Amino acid sequence: MIVVAGEALIDLVPSPQEPSPSSQGVDAATPDGRLPALQPQRGGGPYNTAVALGRLGSPAAFCSRISTDAFGAALLHGLHSSGVDTSLVQRGSEPTTLAVADISPDGSAGYGFYADGTADRLFTLPPALPAAVRALSLGTCSLVLEPGASAYEALLHREARRGVFTALDPNIRAGLIADPDAYRSRFRTWLPDLALLKMSEEDALWLAGAGAAAGGGWDTVTAAAEEWLAAGPAAIVLTRGGSGMTVLTRGGGELTVPGERVEVVDTIGAGDTVNAALLHRLDAHDALSYAAVTALGEDDWRDILRFAARAAAVTCSRAGAEPPFAGELAA
Repeated sequence: MIVVAGEALIDLVPSPQEPSPSSQGVDAATPDGRLPALQPQRGGGPYNTAVALGRLGSPAAFCSRISTDAFGAALLHGLHSSGVDTSLVQRGSEPTTLAVADISPDGSAGYGFYADGTADRLFTLPPALPAAVRALSLGTCSLVLEPGASAYEALLHREARRGVFTALDPNIRAGLIADPDAYRSRFRTWLPDLALLKMSEEDALWLAGAGAAAGGGWDTVTAAAEEWLAAGPAAIVLTRGGSGMTVLTRGGGELTVPGERVEVVDTIGAGDTVNAALLHRLDAHDALSYAAVTALGEDDWRDILRFAARAAAVTCSRAGAEPPFAGELAA
C-alpha cells in the first residue's frame, strides 16, 4: 500500500468565461463586469495524489485530518469513489480549508488560501503505519502550516527510519511561507530521509533562493539538485512545463523526456498526477525502495517519465484536478 499524507481542501475555481470587451475598459471576467461564479472542486496536493493513485489502480490510503462539514463529507466521498482507503483519516469539527484559484490564459493556476483555524492543519502524529505500507508521499501546504506541519514532518522521519520508501513534492505556495529562509533550512533537514524528491523547475529555483527574475536558470537548478542529492534522495524528478520532465540521479545520471502535446484547459492537479504516476510506475518496476531506485537504468526511467507525462497531459486536458483512470493510459 502507498500512503499519501497531507491536506485535503476545496478549490474554488472560476467558471469558464468569455473575455470582457476591452473597448468598455472593464477589467472583469464577464462582458457586463460581473464577477465569475466559483465552482467548488475537491483538491489539495496530497489529496489529488491519493485520488490519482486510486484511479491508476494502486492500493492507496490517505492520512490526513478532514472536517466533518459538508465539504469534508464531499472530500471523503471523492476518496472512496476512487478506491482510496480512509482508515488513517482523522476528523474534526473545524471548517475545511478553501483555496481560491486564479487561472491564467495559459491554463496555469495561482491560489489564495483561507486556512486559519481549519481542520487539516490540526493533524496529529498517528501510530506507526500498517506493516503493509511500502511507500509514503508528502508535500504542499501540510508541511508549512503549523501545528500540523510538525506532525507530518515527524511522520516522514519516523517512517523513513523504519524502512518505508518516502517521496516528497514541496509544491511551494510562497504566499503561505512567512519565512522563506527558515523553510529552506527546514527542507534541507528532510533530505536525508527521502528516497524520491519531485518538484517543478520553478519550485527548485525558489528553494535554491533564485528565480528567473534574478537570473536563475537550468544551471542553477542542476547545481542545487546536485547538492540535494548529495544530502539524501536517490533521485530528483523535475517537471519543466513544455520542456518535459527530467530525472537527475544520485549516481550522476540525467534523462529528459518531452511533454505530451495536449490542449490545456488548466494545470490544476497536473503535478499531483505526476507524483502518483511516478509512484505507480516505480511500483510496476518493483522499485519502491531506495536501493531499487538507484539501480534503475535509462530505459527504466524513460518508461517511468513517459508514463507520468501521459498521465499529467490527461489531467491538463480537463478542468480541475481530474486525474486519469488506468484505462485512459493503456498503450
